[in-house]
Amino acid sequence: MIIGKVVGTAVASLKLDALRASKLLVVQPADAKGEGVGPAFLAVDLVGAGDDELVVVSQGSSARMAIGNDRSPADAAIVGILDSIQYGGEQVFTKQ
Repeated sequence: MIIGKVVGTAVASLKLDALRASKLLVVQPADAKGEGVGPAFLAVDLVGAGDDELVVVSQGSSARMAIGNDRSPADAAIVGILDSIQYGGEQVFTKQ
């Protein structure tokens, strides 16, 4: 799993049946403080995340298992919304 920050949304009016009911969000990998550290990617939102939230993203076969469809083409799924992060003995992130 990785920490990510929701940086946008994506709409696909045509998509496979396996993704039909799925909300797609644009997520950027983030460090423990919530700062972006890599290129953005699409993820299926399973928890109702919103803009600027720090989220937990599962990737690969674990994402498909979380979605509940091992034939899904999704390779990233948002499986949690972070409330806080403690790192190196200090609180580095707290949800506003």
